Amino acid sequence: MNHSISVPGKIILTGEYAVIFGYPGIAIPSPQRLEATFDSDEKLHGIMTDWEGNNDADSQWNAYLQKIVECCERKMEPHRGVLTIVSAIPLQRGMGSSTALVIAVARCFLGPDCKDDALAIEDKVNPGNSGIDFAVIWQERALLYQRDHTPQSIALPPDLLQNAILIDTGKPKETTNELVAWVRSRAEDPTAKHAFETIGNCTQRLQSVTGNGGLQLREIIADHHRAQVALGVVPAHVRELVADIENAGGAAKVIGAGGRSGGGGIVLAIGATEQSIRYIAPRHDSAIISVYPLSSS
Repeated sequence: MNHSISVPGKIILTGEYAVIFGYPGIAIPSPQRLEATFDSDEKLHGIMTDWEGNNDADSQWNAYLQKIVECCERKMEPHRGVLTIVSAIPLQRGMGSSTALVIAVARCFLGPDCKDDALAIEDKVNPGNSGIDFAVIWQERALLYQRDHTPQSIALPPDLLQNAILIDTGKPKETTNELVAWVRSRAEDPTAKHAFETIGNCTQRLQSVTGNGGLQLREIIADHHRAQVALGVVPAHVRELVADIENAGGAAKVIGAGGRSGGGGIVLAIGATEQSIRYIAPRHDSAIISVYPLSSS
Protein backbone atom coordinates (compact mmCIF):
# COMPACT_ATOMS: atom_id res chain seq x y z
CA MET A 1 0.00 0.00 0.00
CA ASN A 2 1.51 3.28 -1.14
CA HIS A 3 -0.69 6.35 -1.29
CA SER A 4 -1.21 9.93 -0.08
CA ILE A 5 -4.14 11.72 1.51
CA SER A 6 -4.41 15.52 1.60
CA VAL A 7 -6.87 17.48 3.77
CA PRO A 8 -7.34 21.20 4.50
CA GLY A 9 -7.31 23.07 7.74
CA LYS A 10 -10.24 25.27 8.68
CA ILE A 11 -11.09 28.93 9.15
CA ILE A 12 -13.93 29.70 11.56
CA LEU A 13 -15.66 32.83 10.33
CA THR A 14 -18.16 32.89 13.19
CA GLY A 15 -18.94 30.68 16.14
CA GLU A 16 -15.85 30.14 18.31
CA TYR A 17 -16.88 28.75 21.72
CA ALA A 18 -20.53 29.67 21.15
CA VAL A 19 -21.03 26.47 19.11
CA ILE A 20 -20.22 24.45 22.24
CA PHE A 21 -23.35 25.91 23.83
CA GLY A 22 -25.65 25.32 20.88
CA TYR A 23 -25.24 28.55 18.91
CA PRO A 24 -24.64 28.30 15.14
CA GLY A 25 -21.24 28.85 13.53
CA ILE A 26 -19.85 29.11 10.01
CA ALA A 27 -16.52 27.62 8.95
CA ILE A 28 -14.71 27.15 5.66
CA PRO A 29 -11.77 24.95 4.59
CA SER A 30 -8.44 26.73 4.55
CA PRO A 31 -6.11 26.95 1.54
CA GLN A 32 -3.36 25.44 3.71
CA ARG A 33 -3.36 21.63 3.70
CA LEU A 34 -1.81 18.63 5.47
CA GLU A 35 -0.68 15.51 3.59
CA ALA A 36 -0.20 12.01 4.97
CA THR A 37 1.71 9.51 2.79
CA PHE A 38 2.23 5.84 3.60
CA ASP A 39 4.94 3.84 1.83
CA SER A 40 4.97 0.11 2.49
CA ASP A 41 8.28 -1.46 3.52
CA GLU A 42 8.19 -5.11 4.57
CA LYS A 43 11.70 -4.83 6.04
CA LEU A 44 10.33 -2.73 8.90
CA HIS A 45 8.71 -4.19 12.00
CA GLY A 46 5.72 -1.85 12.03
CA ILE A 47 4.74 1.70 11.15
CA MET A 48 7.47 4.30 11.40
CA THR A 49 6.56 7.98 11.30
CA ASP A 50 8.37 10.89 9.70
CA TRP A 51 7.03 14.41 10.18
CA GLU A 52 8.88 16.69 7.79
CA GLY A 53 10.06 19.82 9.57
CA ASN A 54 9.27 18.34 12.98
CA ASN A 55 12.44 16.53 13.94
CA ASP A 56 11.96 16.39 17.70
CA ALA A 57 11.04 12.76 18.29
CA ASP A 58 9.79 13.59 21.79
CA SER A 59 7.61 16.51 20.78
CA GLN A 60 3.96 16.55 21.79
CA TRP A 61 2.98 16.51 18.12
CA ASN A 62 4.91 13.33 17.39
CA ALA A 63 3.36 11.75 20.48
CA TYR A 64 -0.06 12.87 19.28
CA LEU A 65 0.60 11.39 15.83
CA GLN A 66 1.66 8.11 17.41
CA LYS A 67 -1.57 7.99 19.40
CA ILE A 68 -3.60 8.42 16.20
CA VAL A 69 -1.62 5.67 14.47
CA GLU A 70 -2.19 3.35 17.42
CA CYS A 71 -5.95 4.00 17.24
CA CYS A 72 -5.90 3.13 13.54
CA GLU A 73 -3.86 -0.04 14.13
CA ARG A 74 -6.62 -1.41 16.37
CA LYS A 75 -9.00 -1.26 13.39
CA MET A 76 -6.84 -2.67 10.57
CA GLU A 77 -4.54 -5.48 9.52
CA PRO A 78 -0.86 -5.06 10.50
CA HIS A 79 1.07 -2.67 8.26
CA ARG A 80 4.80 -2.18 7.77
CA GLY A 81 6.21 1.00 6.31
CA VAL A 82 6.76 4.72 6.76
CA LEU A 83 4.02 7.28 7.36
CA THR A 84 5.21 10.74 6.27
CA ILE A 85 3.44 13.93 7.33
CA VAL A 86 3.88 17.22 5.48
CA SER A 87 1.82 20.13 6.79
CA ALA A 88 1.36 23.70 5.58
CA ILE A 89 -1.25 24.21 8.32
CA PRO A 90 0.35 26.13 11.20
CA LEU A 91 0.43 23.94 14.31
CA GLN A 92 -1.54 24.98 17.40
CA ARG A 93 -2.72 28.23 15.83
CA GLY A 94 -6.46 27.61 15.61
CA MET A 95 -6.63 26.30 12.04
CA GLY A 96 -7.59 22.71 12.84
CA SER A 97 -4.17 21.09 12.48
CA SER A 98 -4.90 18.44 15.13
CA THR A 99 -8.18 17.41 13.50
CA ALA A 100 -6.67 17.53 10.01
CA LEU A 101 -4.02 15.07 11.21
CA VAL A 102 -6.68 12.69 12.56
CA ILE A 103 -8.64 12.72 9.30
CA ALA A 104 -5.61 12.41 7.02
CA VAL A 105 -4.08 9.49 8.93
CA ALA A 106 -7.42 7.72 9.35
CA ARG A 107 -8.19 7.98 5.63
CA CYS A 108 -4.67 6.84 4.82
CA PHE A 109 -5.06 3.59 6.78
CA LEU A 110 -8.81 3.00 7.04
CA GLY A 111 -9.97 4.24 3.63
CA PRO A 112 -11.94 7.23 2.34
CA ASP A 113 -15.22 6.12 3.94
CA CYS A 114 -13.94 5.81 7.50
CA LYS A 115 -15.93 8.74 8.88
CA ASP A 116 -17.31 6.92 11.93
CA ASP A 117 -13.91 5.51 12.86
CA ALA A 118 -12.19 8.86 12.28
CA LEU A 119 -14.77 10.65 14.41
CA ALA A 120 -14.27 8.11 17.20
CA ILE A 121 -10.52 8.74 17.05
CA GLU A 122 -11.13 12.50 17.08
CA ASP A 123 -13.27 12.19 20.20
CA LYS A 124 -10.59 10.09 21.87
CA VAL A 125 -7.59 12.29 21.14
CA ASN A 126 -9.46 15.64 21.21
CA PRO A 127 -12.01 15.14 24.01
CA GLY A 128 -14.58 17.90 24.35
CA ASN A 129 -14.21 19.12 20.76
CA SER A 130 -17.14 21.12 19.39
CA GLY A 131 -17.34 19.11 16.15
CA ILE A 132 -17.07 22.10 13.83
CA ASP A 133 -13.45 21.40 12.88
CA PHE A 134 -14.17 17.77 12.00
CA ALA A 135 -17.24 18.63 9.95
CA VAL A 136 -15.65 21.28 7.72
CA ILE A 137 -12.34 19.45 7.25
CA TRP A 138 -14.07 16.16 6.45
CA GLN A 139 -16.47 17.71 3.95
CA GLU A 140 -14.05 20.35 2.57
CA ARG A 141 -16.75 22.95 2.01
CA ALA A 142 -18.30 25.93 3.77
CA LEU A 143 -20.66 24.74 6.46
CA LEU A 144 -23.27 26.13 8.80
CA TYR A 145 -22.71 24.13 11.97
CA GLN A 146 -24.91 23.76 15.05
CA ARG A 147 -24.60 21.17 17.77
CA ASP A 148 -27.04 18.25 17.48
CA HIS A 149 -27.93 19.28 13.92
CA THR A 150 -26.61 17.90 10.63
CA PRO A 151 -24.03 20.39 9.25
CA GLN A 152 -25.49 22.28 6.31
CA SER A 153 -23.65 23.49 3.21
CA ILE A 154 -23.79 27.25 2.95
CA ALA A 155 -23.32 29.32 -0.20
CA LEU A 156 -21.11 32.26 0.70
CA PRO A 157 -20.26 34.96 -1.85
CA PRO A 158 -17.25 33.70 -3.86
CA ASP A 159 -15.34 36.92 -3.26
CA LEU A 160 -16.26 37.18 0.43
CA LEU A 161 -12.63 36.91 1.55
CA GLN A 162 -10.96 38.44 -1.48
CA ASN A 163 -7.70 40.02 -0.26
CA ALA A 164 -8.31 38.85 3.30
CA ILE A 165 -5.09 38.27 5.20
CA LEU A 166 -4.10 35.59 7.72
CA ILE A 167 -1.73 36.79 10.44
CA ASP A 168 0.20 34.56 12.84
CA THR A 169 0.17 36.16 16.30
CA GLY A 170 2.05 33.30 17.93
CA LYS A 171 1.34 30.08 19.80
CA PRO A 172 -0.99 30.34 22.80
CA LYS A 173 0.46 29.12 26.08
CA GLU A 174 -2.73 27.17 26.70
CA THR A 175 -3.97 24.18 24.74
CA THR A 176 -7.38 24.30 23.07
CA ASN A 177 -8.73 21.80 25.63
CA GLU A 178 -7.53 24.02 28.48
CA LEU A 179 -9.15 27.08 26.91
CA VAL A 180 -12.43 25.27 26.29
CA ALA A 181 -12.50 24.06 29.90
CA TRP A 182 -11.88 27.60 31.13
CA VAL A 183 -14.64 29.07 28.96
CA ARG A 184 -17.02 26.31 30.10
CA SER A 185 -16.29 27.28 33.70
CA ARG A 186 -17.58 30.79 32.89
CA ALA A 187 -20.64 29.66 30.95
CA GLU A 188 -23.14 31.06 33.49
CA ASP A 189 -21.40 34.41 33.77
CA PRO A 190 -23.65 37.15 32.29
CA THR A 191 -20.75 38.61 30.30
CA ALA A 192 -20.01 35.22 28.74
CA LYS A 193 -23.68 34.58 27.99
CA HIS A 194 -23.96 37.93 26.21
CA ALA A 195 -20.79 37.14 24.24
CA PHE A 196 -22.24 33.80 23.09
CA GLU A 197 -25.45 35.54 22.01
CA THR A 198 -23.45 38.13 20.07
CA ILE A 199 -21.42 35.44 18.32
CA GLY A 200 -24.59 33.52 17.41
CA ASN A 201 -26.06 36.73 16.02
CA CYS A 202 -22.92 37.27 13.94
CA THR A 203 -23.52 33.88 12.33
CA GLN A 204 -27.08 34.83 11.44
CA ARG A 205 -25.92 38.15 9.97
CA LEU A 206 -23.18 36.49 7.93
CA GLN A 207 -25.76 34.27 6.23
CA SER A 208 -27.37 37.36 4.70
CA VAL A 209 -24.16 38.97 3.40
CA THR A 210 -24.13 39.47 -0.37
CA GLY A 211 -21.36 40.42 -2.78
CA ASN A 212 -18.01 40.88 -1.09
CA GLY A 213 -19.65 42.01 2.13
CA GLY A 214 -17.88 45.34 2.40
CA LEU A 215 -18.95 47.36 5.42
CA GLN A 216 -21.47 44.69 6.46
CA LEU A 217 -18.77 42.03 6.80
CA ARG A 218 -16.40 44.39 8.61
CA GLU A 219 -19.11 45.16 11.16
CA ILE A 220 -19.76 41.45 11.72
CA ILE A 221 -16.07 40.68 12.18
CA ALA A 222 -15.62 43.65 14.53
CA ASP A 223 -18.60 42.64 16.70
CA HIS A 224 -17.41 39.03 16.79
CA HIS A 225 -13.94 40.15 17.89
CA ARG A 226 -15.37 42.18 20.76
CA ALA A 227 -17.36 39.16 21.91
CA GLN A 228 -14.18 37.06 21.91
CA VAL A 229 -12.44 39.77 23.92
CA ALA A 230 -15.30 39.65 26.43
CA LEU A 231 -14.76 35.88 26.74
CA GLY A 232 -11.13 36.56 27.67
CA VAL A 233 -9.55 34.56 24.83
CA VAL A 234 -7.76 37.40 23.00
CA PRO A 235 -4.34 38.27 24.48
CA ALA A 236 -3.37 41.92 24.96
CA HIS A 237 -0.95 42.19 22.04
CA VAL A 238 -3.57 40.67 19.72
CA ARG A 239 -6.16 43.19 20.90
CA GLU A 240 -3.67 45.95 20.09
CA LEU A 241 -3.02 44.43 16.65
CA VAL A 242 -6.73 44.35 15.88
CA ALA A 243 -7.14 47.94 17.09
CA ASP A 244 -4.45 49.09 14.64
CA ILE A 245 -6.10 47.14 11.81
CA GLU A 246 -9.41 48.82 12.61
CA ASN A 247 -7.70 52.22 12.63
CA ALA A 248 -6.43 51.35 9.14
CA GLY A 249 -10.00 50.83 7.93
CA GLY A 250 -10.26 47.08 8.39
CA ALA A 251 -11.55 44.51 10.86
CA ALA A 252 -10.01 41.36 12.29
CA LYS A 253 -10.68 38.44 14.59
CA VAL A 254 -9.03 35.34 15.99
CA ILE A 255 -10.19 32.33 13.93
CA GLY A 256 -9.66 29.58 16.49
CA ALA A 257 -9.52 29.07 20.23
CA GLY A 258 -7.33 32.15 20.79
CA GLY A 259 -5.41 32.30 24.03
CA ARG A 260 -5.28 33.85 27.46
CA SER A 261 -1.53 34.41 27.39
CA GLY A 262 1.21 34.08 24.81
CA GLY A 263 -0.08 34.28 21.26
CA GLY A 264 -3.63 34.19 19.98
CA GLY A 265 -3.01 31.92 17.02
CA ILE A 266 -4.12 33.03 13.56
CA VAL A 267 -6.04 36.27 13.02
CA LEU A 268 -8.17 36.90 9.93
CA ALA A 269 -7.99 40.52 8.73
CA ILE A 270 -10.28 42.07 6.13
CA GLY A 271 -10.75 45.53 4.67
CA ALA A 272 -7.24 46.88 5.26
CA THR A 273 -4.60 46.93 2.54
CA GLU A 274 -1.83 44.36 2.46
CA GLN A 275 0.66 47.23 2.63
CA SER A 276 -0.84 48.53 5.86
CA ILE A 277 -0.94 45.05 7.42
CA ARG A 278 2.70 44.46 6.50
CA TYR A 279 3.50 47.65 8.42
CA ILE A 280 1.22 46.91 11.38
CA ALA A 281 1.84 43.19 12.02
CA PRO A 282 5.56 43.29 12.92
CA ARG A 283 4.86 46.01 15.48
CA HIS A 284 2.84 43.42 17.40
CA ASP A 285 5.24 40.50 17.05
CA SER A 286 3.06 39.03 14.31
CA ALA A 287 3.60 38.04 10.69
CA ILE A 288 1.50 37.56 7.56
CA ILE A 289 1.26 33.91 6.55
CA SER A 290 -1.22 34.21 3.70
CA VAL A 291 -3.10 36.65 1.52
CA TYR A 292 -6.38 34.87 0.82
CA PRO A 293 -6.90 32.71 -1.13
CA LEU A 294 -3.23 32.02 -1.85
CA SER A 295 -1.70 29.23 0.22
CA SER A 296 1.28 31.12 1.57
CA SER A 297 3.28 34.33 1.26
